[in-house]
Parts: sequence; structure tokens; C-alpha cells
Amino acid sequence: MDYEIFDLGDVTLQSGVTLPNAFLAYKTYGRLNEEKDNVIVYPTAFGDQHVQNEWLIGSGMALDPQNYFIIVPNLLGNGLSSSPSNTPPPFDRANFPHVTIYDNVRFQHRLVTEKFGIKKIALVVGWSMGGIQAFQWGASYPDMVERIAPFNGLAKTWPQTYVVLDGVKAPLMAAVGYDSSKLNQLTSADMRAVGRVYAGWGVSHAFYKEELYRTLGFESLEAFLTGVWEDSFMKMDPHNVLAMLWTGQHADISDNPAYNGNIGMALSSIKALACIMPGSTDLFCTADDNEYEASLIPNATFSPIKSIWGHFAGRGIHSPDNTFIDDNLKRLLTLRTDH
Repeated sequence: MDYEIFDLGDVTLQSGVTLPNAFLAYKTYGRLNEEKDNVIVYPTAFGDQHVQNEWLIGSGMALDPQNYFIIVPNLLGNGLSSSPSNTPPPFDRANFPHVTIYDNVRFQHRLVTEKFGIKKIALVVGWSMGGIQAFQWGASYPDMVERIAPFNGLAKTWPQTYVVLDGVKAPLMAAVGYDSSKLNQLTSADMRAVGRVYAGWGVSHAFYKEELYRTLGFESLEAFLTGVWEDSFMKMDPHNVLAMLWTGQHADISDNPAYNGNIGMALSSIKALACIMPGSTDLFCTADDNEYEASLIPNATFSPIKSIWGHFAGRGIHSPDNTFIDDNLKRLLTLRTDH
């Protein structure tokens, strides 16, 4: 096991349901300094585990373990933290309670403060649903978080994004005849169609037209659809995927007692220096939505990743995109904060 467990105990979720013996799986890189001010929090995205974040961590990079103490908490529902696949009855599989982004960040805050005694965070960074968590950190703990850098991630699941995620969920519902009482019958084989649906959203129109899958070693479109989208989704537990989809579909950094659904108030309350990096061709976490969100954050820069890799411009696959993200993080970390 290359990660650690932080026991949360019995937690009351935003839904009001109490999840017993909850836990966060996390991994750290580097060392916490004496001042405890070299902290970077880097939450995982939908379907990812800490290993998938490691492309952005390394010697000479912005997230350099020689300079920073980097904490990667795993999203609830991802199979390592409390999830449908590892929770005993009565909350196993399809019976797992709904977990929000707000819940996730609240538990991560407990990890950071209770386990490590940290009072200031230099940066919260994340891709996709990890980006939503970066926004949530900034809104929930404005005096603690000095910088945020969401890439290919929104502060709120806007209607079109919701519809896309609903389309990703639809094959699983169809597999049980839209009868939610039969969801426990789902198997990883039912995830094959989910991969096919997501394939149309993960990268851009231009990516497919220019056959960039060939740069990844796939000789044909069919080989790419099977070898990347089907295979990666079939490795996931369908109940974990449904849990994370619910979290994603209902993500909104203002949906909590602090902001009561006022997204403008939530964004304008973020004191952190923010670098917002959408993918210029992202089809469902769009640059337009991010530009609107960035306009409401007092200290935000809007820096699109000019790339035809769509949502996956932030996935750590395409070297120029990786460099762009890393360079922006380096620049952000050199800026002085006033809080």
C-alpha cells in the first residue's frame, strides 16, 4: 500500500446521513517544514487515484517535493477513500450515501489541520473535479488558502456539464432497465458503454479529426476507443462511478450554509491568488464558464491552455500542455500574497 489512511470516524454528510467509520486515503510527497507553510493540497479528480496526479510532481517542477509538502487526498467514492466498493452494509455498493464536494473538502481540512497542524496552505491545485475542490477550498477557507489553480475544472456544474455527466451515467441505468432497485446487479462489464459515451467528450473534435490518437500508439480510431476509453472505464467499479458522478453532477461551491447557493458571493469571497486554466477546446468544462467564474474572483488570472486535447489537456499526457500548466504554477508560487 503506497498511501496512508486518515480515520474520520462517524461523519454527518451534508445530506444529513451519518456515514460510519469514514476515512480518507492520502499520499504525501516531500517534508513539512518547521513553519508548516510549504503546503500544497492536490485533490484527485473523478475516477482518479493519487497515482494519476504524480505526473505533475517532481524535481525541478512547480510541485517539487524538495521544496514543498504535497498532500494528495483521494476523492470519496474513488475506491481508496470511503467508497461504495469498500464500505460494509448497509452503505455498500448502490446504498452508499450522496457525498458532495463540500463534504470532501471539509474532510480534507480535518486531515490537514488535525493530522499535520497546518494553518496556511500555499496552493490548492487540481484537474477537473480536483479543480472544483480547489475552488471549494478557496471559498470555504479563504483565510487559510493563499493560492488556487484549478485546471479543466469549474466552480460549479453548469447545466450543460450536468447533462454530459447524465449521459455518462445513462448506460449504467439502461443496463438495469432504469430500475434503481437493481443497481447492485451492475458489473464492470457494464462500464464498457460508459467509456464509449465519455470518448466523445474527453478530447476535442480536432483531436479526432487530426488523428492524434496515433501519437499515443493507436493505429486506428477503433483501437483508441477500445484501448483507452473502454479499458480505462472497465477497470472502475460501477458503483464507485455512480457515486462520483453524483458528486460531480451536484458540485457547486456555493451550495452550503456559508453562501446558500449564491455562486457570485462564493467566488467573490475567495481571497486566494487564483490562476484559472481551462482547456481552450474543453467540451464540457468550458473556457467560457471558467472565464465568467474568474471574472468574479478578486485576484484571478484567466490563462487558457491552448490545446486541441480538450478536457484531457489537463491529464498529463501531452507535453506542451504539461509545460504550460507547470509554468503557470511556478509563476503563481512566486507571487506574494497579502493574507
